[in-house]
Formats: sequence, structure tokens, C-alpha cells
Amino acid sequence: MNIQKCAVIGCGGVGATSAYTLIESGLFNEIVLIDANHKKAEGEALDIGHGIPLTVPSKIYAGDYADLQDAYLVIIAAGANQLPGETRLDISAKNAKVFKQIVPEIVKYNQDCILLIVTNPVDVLTSLTLKLSGFPKERVIGSGTVLDTARLKYLLSSRFHIDSRNVHAWMIGEHGDTSLAAWSSATIAGLPVEEYCKQAGCTKESLELNAIYEEARDSAYHIIERKGSTFYAIAMSVRRIAEALVRDERSIMTISSCAKGYYGLGEICLGLPTIVGRAGAKSIIEIPLNEEEMAKLKHSAAELDKVYQEILGE
Repeated sequence: MNIQKCAVIGCGGVGATSAYTLIESGLFNEIVLIDANHKKAEGEALDIGHGIPLTVPSKIYAGDYADLQDAYLVIIAAGANQLPGETRLDISAKNAKVFKQIVPEIVKYNQDCILLIVTNPVDVLTSLTLKLSGFPKERVIGSGTVLDTARLKYLLSSRFHIDSRNVHAWMIGEHGDTSLAAWSSATIAGLPVEEYCKQAGCTKESLELNAIYEEARDSAYHIIERKGSTFYAIAMSVRRIAEALVRDERSIMTISSCAKGYYGLGEICLGLPTIVGRAGAKSIIEIPLNEEEMAKLKHSAAELDKVYQEILGE
């Protein structure tokens, strides 16, 4: 297994931008791009590759599934984009069909890699990939609510005029409409949000936390309405997850992984704070949730499981 080799399957906006951020990161010395449209993969590889003399030495090329044999990390970003007016779950059936073709091809050539799912609906497709691949659950992960959490921290830091690195707050559950902000464990500079606001002299309007949550939850819809798709921030999330994996950081991130045995949940994948290291998802951390948050998390899991069961039956 080559720890410095990565594959990206699907060269649309998210896949290509993820490959670009990974080349810029210097994490990998070899990246292979795979797409149903091989010419598209070739074009993206050439475009990104022409910039390699300006960054860390590496190589990027268009390949096929046989090139996955020794890749440490395989990122799946293939599938239909979310269109204006669609929810992430609306595209589940279309993308499940794509995954039922892709995952067996991956397994044919590589049974030791880590699979990172980025395609929406990411939680449902992570669950499906876990089943189709037969991999240990720690080696099948999704981008989960890593981006949602970044959006929440960005909005909080903007609202309170504070460095986002001093904000610690989680978005958990589905990467989608049933996500929730775990306000009961959120802190700024180590203080509960309301206590921080008292000391910092924040306005009453600043404490409209539900409005902040809704803006974070609905960010993708606002972006899709304006420019058609999202890809920069999710690509940065992919890079950050890859860093934690390759460097064995044991960073806690809200990736999507199998939640069975945690919070009384069943065998469904969704975003929860998880220790991420070289072997993948090491363990989920059960942060304290109040009664309302616990009910919302279980609702989120139930909604995801409903869609997952539907695509299994197709």
C-alpha cells in the first residue's frame, strides 16, 4: 500500500477541485483521476499537472480502475449534482445506481484502501458503500458534516468578530436538512456561547443561534441558487480529512461513519465527532447532548435509514 498515492473517482466540479487541493497540499506524490468520461479526466489531469512545477513535485494522470491497486486513499466524488430545488436526499436513487457500479470495480483491484465518500447524499452512500465493499467499518467514511461544522464556525466567528480557531461547535447528523447544531456543547474561548457573549458584550441579536444554525444548514441551497453548484469548500474539507488520515493526526472531525452502538443508534452512517487517523475512523466520541438534541439526532438517523432502505430495495 502506497501511503502517498490517492485516487479520485469522478472528475466533476467537486472531484476535480478536490484533486487540485490535494496537489497543492503536497500530501500525495501520485494522484490518479478516473471518470466515465476518460477525456474529461485527461483534461483535468493536464490542467492541474501543468501547475506542478509551481508546487510540490508529484504526478497526476487519468487512469482506470486497475490503477487503484496500491492506492492508500480512494475518494468517490462521482454522481449527479444537486440541482436548484432538490434536496441532497432527492438524488439518492440516481447516485445509488452509480455506486452499485463503481464500488465493485474498486474492490476488484484494491481491498486494503480507505474509501472516502463525497457524493451526495453522502451519509446514505457511505452506508451503501460499506455494505457493497465488505470493508471494515473504520475504512469506509464520508465527508459527513465536516463542511457543515466549518460553515457553523465561520458564521459564529463572523457574528462575534472572533478568530474561528477559537470557536468549537459541531454540526452533526445528516449532511442535509435534518442536521443539528449541538449548542449544548458549543464553546468560544472555552466558554459556553452565552457566557462568552456576556463577557464580550455581544448584542441580543448576536444570540439568535437558531438563525445561525439555519444559515449553516441551508448554505448549499444559497450557493447553488447563485452559481449552480458548490465545490471549493467541500474540496477543502476533503483535503483536511486526507491530512488527518495520512498524517495519523487523531484529529476529531465530524466525518460520516457507522454509528451503530453510539447514542443508541442503529447501523447507519452519519456525521458525529470521530477520531480520524491513519487507519480511518478510529472511534466516535459521544459528546453530551441535551434531550432536544438527542431527539433531533435520532430523527436524523431515522430519516437517513428510511432512504437507505429504499435504495437497498431497488
